[in-house]
Amino acid sequence: MNNGLDKNQLAAVLQVLKKYNLKGTEEQLRKEASLSDEVDQPDSNVSSVLTGYKSDGDPDTYESSYIELKRFVESSLDIYKHELGMILYPVLVHMYLELVYNGHSDQAVSLMKKFGPEQDVYYQDDLMKLAMVTRRDHMNGNELTDTFKSNQFIIRMSRDTLSLLKRHLHDKKASVLLNIIQEHLYFDMYEGVARNKMQIDATSGAVGGEAKRQDNKAKVYYGIPKAPDIHILSAPVEDEEESAEQDNPDRPKKKKSKKDPLLSKKTKSDPNAPPTDRIPIPDLKDNDKIEKLKALREASKRTNLGPENLPSCCCYTLLNANYSVCCAEITEDSSMLAVGFNDSIIKVFTLVPQKLKAMKSADKLQEVNIEAEDVLVRMMDERSGESVRSLCGHSGPVYSVSFSPDRTVLLSASEDTSIRLWSLQIWTCLVVYKGHMFPVWDVKFSQLGYYFASCSYDRTARLWATDHYQPLRIFGGHFSDVDCVQFHPNSNYIATGSSDRRVCLWDISTGNHVRLMTGHKQPIQALAFSVCGRFLASAGADCTVLIWDLSHGHLVAELTGHDKTIHCLAFSRCGNILVSGGLDCSVRLWNFTKLTEEISSEDVNISHNPDVKTGDEYLLRTFQTKNSPLINLHFTRRNLMLAIAVFDGMAT
Repeated sequence: MNNGLDKNQLAAVLQVLKKYNLKGTEEQLRKEASLSDEVDQPDSNVSSVLTGYKSDGDPDTYESSYIELKRFVESSLDIYKHELGMILYPVLVHMYLELVYNGHSDQAVSLMKKFGPEQDVYYQDDLMKLAMVTRRDHMNGNELTDTFKSNQFIIRMSRDTLSLLKRHLHDKKASVLLNIIQEHLYFDMYEGVARNKMQIDATSGAVGGEAKRQDNKAKVYYGIPKAPDIHILSAPVEDEEESAEQDNPDRPKKKKSKKDPLLSKKTKSDPNAPPTDRIPIPDLKDNDKIEKLKALREASKRTNLGPENLPSCCCYTLLNANYSVCCAEITEDSSMLAVGFNDSIIKVFTLVPQKLKAMKSADKLQEVNIEAEDVLVRMMDERSGESVRSLCGHSGPVYSVSFSPDRTVLLSASEDTSIRLWSLQIWTCLVVYKGHMFPVWDVKFSQLGYYFASCSYDRTARLWATDHYQPLRIFGGHFSDVDCVQFHPNSNYIATGSSDRRVCLWDISTGNHVRLMTGHKQPIQALAFSVCGRFLASAGADCTVLIWDLSHGHLVAELTGHDKTIHCLAFSRCGNILVSGGLDCSVRLWNFTKLTEEISSEDVNISHNPDVKTGDEYLLRTFQTKNSPLINLHFTRRNLMLAIAVFDGMAT
């Protein structure tokens, strides 16, 4: 490294220290480095060190350097050509930004016009946005230029391909090209055969390049822990019957009531499940235990779905609500539906004959016997029953709603940057959670209740607990809006999908990301975990459903067929079927069992990308609605499929 560059770097550090008024540190650095006062004079060299864009290249050599690189890629052997081709896009972007930064707009615009259109189709949107940046001051605060400027573009490449590229760069000594590749590209090298075009395309498309293999090395406890023991509830019933028999010995003896067969089933412990004390879990209340028993009984009557036994679908269509409905959610027991509207109102509908009741007034509540077993029923005012109730409080469109597992509270997220917790017993707002600085796109309760997750335009996802005003964890690392969030079935992880076209899996006990998955070509709008917890389905504006294996973090299948944005995904309760729905007014049913059986029967080469399964062989059926885009899909405990759609009278 030459002295000139050393001086520039030291001057850049001094400039930062001066900016933040850190005089002691500045003087100490001057003394140790024996620097005179004139070193820290701000100049273009200093600012180029700070931004990462050097100005030592002749603006007229950029185009010829790019043409030479392109010629080298195209003349390479077919086995290496596709991997080498991956560097053309990031090199073009950084050449363009470097020219703009150094005031050579004409050369930058000419370079983009010539070579922009020939880049992969999934990069065209980003290139169009970059083409709007034609002056250095346009770069300030621009999300895309900031991402490229401050993050290296990741390219996964085989050892042989990389050594070929290094040899070429060494022979040519093209300083412009060499600077960009050294400063702004990161090569994640693997041993093995170079990938073909299909394999590369499967995981390309994200803003910052592919995921590094290091990003997917951590162990993920994707298994489901054993359900907590709830025998206690069935014990008192048996005791009563036994004592009745002892009091009256002449009475004909009843057969001894057997233990509930649902409870006597021993569930095997999953070796991939997290330890039970890995995250603090709220204690089950008696009411929760009764609810769990009820759910188990319902599940025992469940129909197992498959290719020969497809689900029936009941579609609730919202009329006269086009462009005013933002989101919808159904409770776990399928008894209530919440809808969030553009005018900041939330409506809760009952889907069963029981009406939505409010709690009695305070003076009436004093008369209730709190020792009674049905105290919760007695607290409600029978005459207050309604089939729909409205919740008002937000000051912007409501983008997401989520019911707690016990159905006593509802969360909502809004453009007004807040998350609200509503009581479904007194029908009023209990808490306003403030932490996000921009609109909140999604909010989800954990399967345990108590914990919930949110995500926002501010590029973060956050973990909260209902009894804390502040978030417990902030998950930062996405380059753009985080559009959707989903809890893993074991509640130890959350998945996020972003407009940077990356899917992330975060560990809530450490706050770190443990999986980073690239392959989407447009923003991600929907996520769903498989019932077993090993697989994650994601979908969005690129109209494809991608299936990821969380054990290693690789892409295993790409399901195509939708022709507009996919907004919702759901797995059947038995886990055999995955359904997807969206703006193309259709619901598609996919054979998930067939897919997982094929995956488990293959030896997967995880050193780099294994082949991705595609094709219509997994599609079982398509349900079509009449001009009604789908906004939510849900399976009842007995495996009936419920869909929520919004009728679009303007559609042709």
